Amino acid sequence: MLAGIHHVAIICSDYQRSRAFYCDLLGLPIIAENYRTERDSWKLDLQLPDGSQLELFSFAEPPARPSQPEACGLRHLAFRVENLSDVIATLQSANVQVEPVRVDEFTNAKFTFFADPDGLPLELYELPALPR
Repeated sequence: MLAGIHHVAIICSDYQRSRAFYCDLLGLPIIAENYRTERDSWKLDLQLPDGSQLELFSFAEPPARPSQPEACGLRHLAFRVENLSDVIATLQSANVQVEPVRVDEFTNAKFTFFADPDGLPLELYELPALPR
């Protein structure tokens, strides 16, 4: 059966802008970066700390996302963080708008939303500290 998520694929409208956002701002290391001449498309594989990956694609004139965040299909992509305040400060220092922090009514975990350069809804979800 399923063992976990291997990757999430994202299509961007401006490859260099999105590459800078995910690599430079969010700090995801590059696994591989390839240009596919036959498709006139970049494919960038990025490593997440848990071993899963993000794939960033560029395509000529991709269609816009129908609506956000309630379009049918993928609602948002959530990243687990250890310190929500630190990540928010990093995003805000780069002029990324971050929604006010909320608390999950079922888990008591803090979370917030922001968007990538194409408006893809992204979530930061802080897990409570593990007991020692």
